[in-house]
Amino acid sequence: MKQILFWILFFSISAPCISQQIKVSGTLVDEETQNPLEAATVFMETVRDSTLITYTITDKNGKFSLEANTSVKKARVNISFVGYESHQKEIDLNTPVQDLGVIPIGFSVANLDEVVIKSRAPITIKKDTLEFNVASFKTKKDATIEDLLKELPGVEVDPDGKIKVNGKDVSNVLVNGKPFFGDDPTIATRNLTKEIIEKVQVVDTKSKSEAFTGEQGDKESKTINLTIKEENNKGVFGRVAAGVGTDKRFEYAGLFNYFNNDRRLSVLAGGNNINSPGFSFGEIQKMFGNAHTMTRSSTGAFSIDGRSFGFGEGIVNSRVAGANYADAIKKHTDISTDYFYSASNSFSDSKNTRENILPDRRYFSENIGSSNGESDSHTVNMGFDIKIDSTFLINIKPYFSYNHLRGSRKNISSSKNEDGSLTNAANSENFSDVNNRVFKNQFDGTKKYGNRGGFIKVEFSNEWTNKTGEEYLYSNTNIFGETPSEEIRNQQIESNSDDTSFLSAVTLRIPFIAKKLFMDLKYDYELKQDIDSKFVFDFDETSQEFSTFNTLLSTDYKFKNTSGTPYASLIWMNENSYLDAGLGYVFQTLEGEDGLRSNLNVNQKFEALQAYLRGNLKFSATARLWANYSLSNEVPQILQLLPYTDVSNPLNTITGNPNLKPSIAHSFYLNFNDYDYQKGTGLYAYISANLSENAVVSKSIIDENNIRETTYANVNGVYAISGNISISRKYKLDSLITLSPRIGVWGNYNHGVNFNNGLEYSSNNISVTPNAHFTLSWQKVFDIRTGYSMRFGRNSFQDNIFPNRNYLTHNLNLATSLFVPKNFEWQNDVKFNYNPDITQGYQKSSWFWNSSLSYTMFKDKGTWSLKVYDLLNQNTNARRISSENFIQDSESTVLRRYVMFGFSYKFNTLGSKGETRGGPRFF
Repeated sequence: MKQILFWILFFSISAPCISQQIKVSGTLVDEETQNPLEAATVFMETVRDSTLITYTITDKNGKFSLEANTSVKKARVNISFVGYESHQKEIDLNTPVQDLGVIPIGFSVANLDEVVIKSRAPITIKKDTLEFNVASFKTKKDATIEDLLKELPGVEVDPDGKIKVNGKDVSNVLVNGKPFFGDDPTIATRNLTKEIIEKVQVVDTKSKSEAFTGEQGDKESKTINLTIKEENNKGVFGRVAAGVGTDKRFEYAGLFNYFNNDRRLSVLAGGNNINSPGFSFGEIQKMFGNAHTMTRSSTGAFSIDGRSFGFGEGIVNSRVAGANYADAIKKHTDISTDYFYSASNSFSDSKNTRENILPDRRYFSENIGSSNGESDSHTVNMGFDIKIDSTFLINIKPYFSYNHLRGSRKNISSSKNEDGSLTNAANSENFSDVNNRVFKNQFDGTKKYGNRGGFIKVEFSNEWTNKTGEEYLYSNTNIFGETPSEEIRNQQIESNSDDTSFLSAVTLRIPFIAKKLFMDLKYDYELKQDIDSKFVFDFDETSQEFSTFNTLLSTDYKFKNTSGTPYASLIWMNENSYLDAGLGYVFQTLEGEDGLRSNLNVNQKFEALQAYLRGNLKFSATARLWANYSLSNEVPQILQLLPYTDVSNPLNTITGNPNLKPSIAHSFYLNFNDYDYQKGTGLYAYISANLSENAVVSKSIIDENNIRETTYANVNGVYAISGNISISRKYKLDSLITLSPRIGVWGNYNHGVNFNNGLEYSSNNISVTPNAHFTLSWQKVFDIRTGYSMRFGRNSFQDNIFPNRNYLTHNLNLATSLFVPKNFEWQNDVKFNYNPDITQGYQKSSWFWNSSLSYTMFKDKGTWSLKVYDLLNQNTNARRISSENFIQDSESTVLRRYVMFGFSYKFNTLGSKGETRGGPRFF
């Protein structure tokens, strides 16, 4: 660390002596019309070796300004614009400030696509496509795509691999326009090498049909397409890796890729017991990120990118294997398919304590549990794009999955009054064995007519889910107080559900003004049908079998939900603006019954108006404003309407309310983003508001023994407002050193309406999270990334029904990478969390420090690594959750300190002559 500080100080003193601030400006115009050229790329490079110094794009007036610190005395200014001739000019930088005046650019007679391919410009903007030339951005020699993305202006990559471009989430990463292992972008970004990629293209996320017809798509989501160099589109490359560690920790992974022009085959396999369930070569960022950011369901199951990994709590031993195939069949048919197998074993111990707040009193509950689980999952994705001709496109996307879950769980719970007296207690053990099968299919047929932008589109999708399970449950529940009682259950539970959904839509687009003003006439039809049975059998002491049918706890549901919605909308679009306004009316019917209880049924019809207004305004090539308003409605769930009392949980009985009304939601969203490619300055801001009428909320009554009876009710006045603003800047201190600060603040305000022991009240929750991040990078020497966020908030309640509460948390992180001496890389990831509100008995703060050291050999093909996870042995997931009527502290088993030693090897024959090349480092 002292060495790093020394070099930073040395550079800070010496850099001003060897470099100067330069500024070169000018204006680009069309040679024939003299109109200014907006969004042309202007970049400066050294004359000696064509090293990029700086770049920018022209504004709406055609003006540009190149600014940089550099020590070179001669440079070349290059101008590149799609559809126009390239322009070059050498300049003498002994004059640091120069105005090149008006520069006329002539139109090119070459094919526009060829212009894009051959351009050396760092950035090219073509309509709604932002394209980066990979060769213009310097990274370490063994960089992955993720390493490259971190260097691109306006692109952010968090420790979990999630990507944002100009403040908007990236939902898909394609390779040559085709999916790479389904919807998991990290498999591409963390396992493909920078050296095989020529261009990184960023576009708004669109379906194949939307791209075919020229529709706007999703303005709030981006798609990245990685185009492979022509000479690298033939050959094989891949890697293998393995590691062993203390406490019997291990990991292994392998990836093989075969490219042959349009044909691509990739195979992968891996496994570990370090809580990294996705495919990983042990990259420190991914391993450490996944270690404590898993998303879990209430049952303990968790899912990564749609793939189930069983119970998933605590320590997880996972295995994965998969294959991806993409090809072009004949001339007009593209196919992509992938198979993925995932499996896991897990175990965990957990504990939570909750302070429950009632209007007139409080009571305290505690739950201690342990679980063991295992899962096996198989998933198949397929995609067929059939282009019949230039006007007719068919897209078909089948999906299959099978998942088998087995697990056991033990729980001990109790509740106490404020004086410490025990009101109820329960303990339970259960074992479950569940099979889940899913088939989905989506079909889109799009036919364009005329040359004015009209089309007719037919969409069809269906989904079938079958879930069968067997569960054995033993529980003992004791109710104390004046009328004590005990309930013992020893049961076998057989469940089966068949859920079917069908959605179809027909859209006719009528052009009023060619390619600018349209009317869409659309009709949506949706059918959902659920058959869900749960048969409970009590244990018979005489026969020693589960043979007594328990009618009270058993159900045999049949549900049906149908809706039809005609829509009409007007769409206006041109180069700088887009507006879409639509109006619809939904007709919906809910039907449900319980085959075991003839008097339990529901049959209700609903009608409602639906509307939306959305659009965007392009102020410049980089600045855009996007707004959206929608009026929608949501009917209650059938189980919320069905007047059945569910007593499966002795401590909380739930009864439906057949008088519930549909909820009506008003949603508003406004987003602005801009990125100045010259100064490296980004501004991202949004505000979102939601208002609900007839919102459905739970309504509970809690008796003196703290037994809960719950139903549902409609309330008005529920609304929420949230917003965020973030400003970033990239300072190029020299051709090798950059400093990138980013500051922002996120805020959220919720006004809720709830019930507590029958009393209706409103609550106001506000939270504000300011944050700051800094990155200092010296190419081939070090990277330092640090960030701090503080979240503080306040909960207040109507008529002071509950005491107001304030809360505050702190999060600090520091990540460093040192690349010297040669062939060595030392990485550190340090995180500090502090929550002063955590109750006694739980850890309030923790330092989480991970470190790795790697050494490359065999011409960068082999890498040895040494990793230390949780160096200080302080990892914890203690957390506090608070709402209007409870405060809960919890913690569970986490992965603790281990040391792992590993080795990886890579191979690569991509290239015009098949020579072996360098590739990425795995550990």
